[in-house]
Amino acid sequence: MSEPADDDHAARQEYDPAADHAFPDDRLNEVLDRIANDPEITTYLEAQNVNAVDRKGYNDHGTKHVEIVRDRALRLYDLLKAGGVEFNGARQQGLEEADEPVIIALAATLHDIGHVVHRDEHSYYSIPLAADVLDRFLPAFYDVPEQVRVKAEVLHAILCHHTEEETLTREAGVIRIADGLDMERGRSRVPYEKGGRGINTVSSQAIESVILHPDEEGPVQVEIRMNNAAGVYQVDSLLKAKVEGSLLEEEVRIVAINTKENGEGSLVERIEL
Repeated sequence: MSEPADDDHAARQEYDPAADHAFPDDRLNEVLDRIANDPEITTYLEAQNVNAVDRKGYNDHGTKHVEIVRDRALRLYDLLKAGGVEFNGARQQGLEEADEPVIIALAATLHDIGHVVHRDEHSYYSIPLAADVLDRFLPAFYDVPEQVRVKAEVLHAILCHHTEEETLTREAGVIRIADGLDMERGRSRVPYEKGGRGINTVSSQAIESVILHPDEEGPVQVEIRMNNAAGVYQVDSLLKAKVEGSLLEEEVRIVAINTKENGEGSLVERIEL
């Protein structure tokens, strides 16, 4: 399979948190800057890895995971907005369009904070902890009525990254999907056995890259490149479940591309889910 042209490749680059955003004002950039320099938030992101990684033996659920989820959530939001998708969370609360990406950024940042209590049922522990952080954080940007409404939407999105909960807003759907997009080279959200050869381990190691770009048939295509067909298990058992019930099923198309070497050269398999 030929490599994409340079201009096509540039269009597929991952979200750059330092870049300007095509949003109504600079509110998101101000929030992102405050997040990066908030000592309580940065410490939570480090501390939440202790239970997940050091004590339970899971893969990373800390600072790096949050950065990936937040960047991909905002990239997904960008593509959906460019494709004409309307978001309902902020709008139904009487908030501004500029608050949509703020809700997404905050929910992505705090969605796994409950790991400091326990890995099991962590999404439920995330709610009171994130609420406390938001009570301190939001007054710098909003008056009290808007604080309450933004907080409500952020907490809903945090809860709904857990697939057992019903997603009621597309902002929450973005978080739900983005959480599953951190899956390259063993970073999958499906637990795997360190050093083992079970299907979770083999499939999680098969994913080479995840790329979000505009799709010919809809706003977003999630292109997943793998070096082993076992990676399809990872996509089908995890990401497909995240997309289902996200309110974005009709807007996001998943394409898995398996590139492998055989005796006669490269063989490319393309699987759409």
